[in-house]
Amino acid sequence: MGLVIIFALVTILAGYGAFSALKNKNLLGIVFGGGSFLVFGWFTIMTVLHHGFPTAH
Repeated sequence: MGLVIIFALVTILAGYGAFSALKNKNLLGIVFGGGSFLVFGWFTIMTVLHHGFPTAH
C-alpha cells in the first residue's frame, strides 16, 4: 500500500514544480511539470479507488 503514498508525494512535488515553473515563465518546465502532475495525479486517484487507502498496522 506504499504505492499510494509514493504516487501522492510525486503528485505534490510535480504540482509544486509546475507552479514554480509558471512563476518563472519556464515553458518546458510547465509542460513537463503539468504533465507529470496530471499523470501521477490520475494514478494516485485510480490506485486509491482500486486498492483503497493505506492502512496503519
